[in-house]
Amino acid sequence: MKTVPITVMAGMLLACTTALAQQLPADPGRPESKTVGDWTVRCFPVQSPSPCDMFQEEDSQASHQRVVSLSLAYVPSLDRHAFQISVPLDVALQHGMTIQTASYTSPVFRYRRCDRNGCYVETPVDNGLVAALVKSGPDAKINIAADGGKLYGIKFSLKGFAAAHDDMVAQARAKAKSAAPSGDAAAAPAATP
Repeated sequence: MKTVPITVMAGMLLACTTALAQQLPADPGRPESKTVGDWTVRCFPVQSPSPCDMFQEEDSQASHQRVVSLSLAYVPSLDRHAFQISVPLDVALQHGMTIQTASYTSPVFRYRRCDRNGCYVETPVDNGLVAALVKSGPDAKINIAADGGKLYGIKFSLKGFAAAHDDMVAQARAKAKSAAPSGDAAAAPAATP
């Protein structure tokens, strides 16, 4: 009985990892992208359970280093979302992170991994979280704790979030359908000579 939730979770993590891999320039094919508010909707020229995402990165004005990046992907076949959030190193891993707006605070997200570029939350999220962000105002933050225990709120924008999400979901559904094999061809028996 427990294999179904594990299988679904594994699929969502695969989709999340796919979103991460899509951020790296793997081939000369560039993603189609457009800016919607403070978000970039990107669709990648690869076959994937989540061919599109919406992305935002905030950089330090002083150092021009990435402070936070967020990628929200939609998996049409599961009607679920996957989040990847990157924050700087030196976070207290045991505390995890939350997303907070004026009207919503998420559950605690646990870090999945860290590398030299930062620490990452890669997780499936329910549609209720996305709906709460759609209803929120334009200001949001990622709450983290540093190794020393000091709490930080890293600001990001929800300006254009609802429109970017609608666009990303529509494109993901269209691209997922066009990449799916035809049901008629799969159902037809092979001709024998």
